[in-house]
Amino acid sequence: HGHVIAKDNKRPPMTVADALDAPRRDTGRIVLPPASFLHEKEKVQKRWPAAVDFIAKNKINEFFGSDHGSVGIVLQGGMYNSVIRALQRLGLADIYGDTDVPLYVLNAVYPLIDDEFLSFCEGKQAVLVVEEGQPNYIEQAFASMLHKAGRGTRLVGKEYLPMAGEYTGQVMLDGIGAFLRADAPHLLPGEVRAPNKVGDGVDAADLINVVPGRPPGFCIGCPERPIFAATKLVEQELGKHHIASDIGCHLFSIMPPFELGATTMGYGLGPASASAFNSPDAKRRSISFVGDGGFWHNGLTSSIGNAVFNKNDGVIVIVDNFYSAATGGQDILSSRAGNKTKSTKHPITEAVKGMGVKWLRHVDRTYDVTKMQDTLREALTTDEKGPKVIVASSECMLNRQRREKPLVDKAIKGGTRVVKPKFGVDEDICTGDHACMRLSGCPSLSVKSTDDPLRDDPVAHIDQSCVGCGNCGEVADAAVLCPSFYRADVVHNPSRWDRFLEAARRATISLLQRRRESRRLTFADA
Repeated sequence: HGHVIAKDNKRPPMTVADALDAPRRDTGRIVLPPASFLHEKEKVQKRWPAAVDFIAKNKINEFFGSDHGSVGIVLQGGMYNSVIRALQRLGLADIYGDTDVPLYVLNAVYPLIDDEFLSFCEGKQAVLVVEEGQPNYIEQAFASMLHKAGRGTRLVGKEYLPMAGEYTGQVMLDGIGAFLRADAPHLLPGEVRAPNKVGDGVDAADLINVVPGRPPGFCIGCPERPIFAATKLVEQELGKHHIASDIGCHLFSIMPPFELGATTMGYGLGPASASAFNSPDAKRRSISFVGDGGFWHNGLTSSIGNAVFNKNDGVIVIVDNFYSAATGGQDILSSRAGNKTKSTKHPITEAVKGMGVKWLRHVDRTYDVTKMQDTLREALTTDEKGPKVIVASSECMLNRQRREKPLVDKAIKGGTRVVKPKFGVDEDICTGDHACMRLSGCPSLSVKSTDDPLRDDPVAHIDQSCVGCGNCGEVADAAVLCPSFYRADVVHNPSRWDRFLEAARRATISLLQRRRESRRLTFADA
């Protein structure tokens, strides 16, 4: 958090309309030689010093700990929490961030401030640079500053920390600990507290053996999950295919439980990368995915246009969730909602036809796993040549909930009758094989222990986070797995007729239960 003093809003001295009414032209601002060389000189002579002055005057970078000390640590701003945690475990910092080792925190890593760094190094024998990534630009720049200034401070970094990879808590503890043992052993209080030691040093369980792995995945009710469940089912039937993935939410398909996708090139480039597998001798077609955001970004030309031009015989699935969902849910050309400032409601199917695609199918409800499965099977087995494009459409559940929940809550509070679907699993029917989870992976689908002494395995269970999309039941039906899934409609502010029906149902169920109990075989005590 931080503090900022805001000023009153002021209209700019020149608006875009003013610029259009009075256009100005200056060849000196064109980015072509020789003007571009003048731009470079301006950047070095004016903008760089101005940036340095701004960072210094506004104290963008921060200093923590004592002004004096034999050693110090320079770190990127994003590394602060990990560094201070490592110092806490070494007994050199408290929970409030007060540290015995001076820290120079670079909240602005470019440009670097010579005076700040050299002042920080004053009187220090050694300084550790904590810089995640390679090459180690910051360490090299600081080494140059020390050399030019003729300072004798020893600068280290990658000697104690990995050249690549994530700087986890354990990595930071090992690196900073090794640095301090080598250059300031007098600071270390004694035995370092181990990561799994609590209190007086009692062993705690290794979390990796206790907490199951939870890879990133789709949101609850995500309409993209059934697309990949259908793909998995088709592969079980037709065999493995080369699958080219794309950047976006749908990239979660490479993780469990789906584990689909062999390559990922870039945003909108799933089908473009699959063009490398366009072989006339191949017996199987490639499958590639591209999101609607990536499609409009560059996929229309680089993926669809390229496939048409090169007569690619692969299958292309365009995942259409109505938004650029992976970057926050912004509207795009194919969004179905009205937008006051943007032009929406331009169907992807029309754009694909305009590119020359002849084989095109549109699945307007991806939760229909059976239809999705049949469409994929048809695309992979048809005799028609050229690209086969499937547009799989359903609204992003996260955006849908953001839009609908406030309206539903308002209606319920206002006394309006509202029906909300709720899915569940019948414990008496569920066999506990959990195949539904292997084809769904929904976070709301979990396991539950039963009180039945004759059953060892926990049964499937749907928790309260369920949004009622019905995917779990659809998958179970498409895979012919089990009939244990059911749907119940929760009625808010029920009418008199709703109450009458509920009372009649309860009475009928109670009667049937009493009849069953009366016929059940019992054993009396002798």
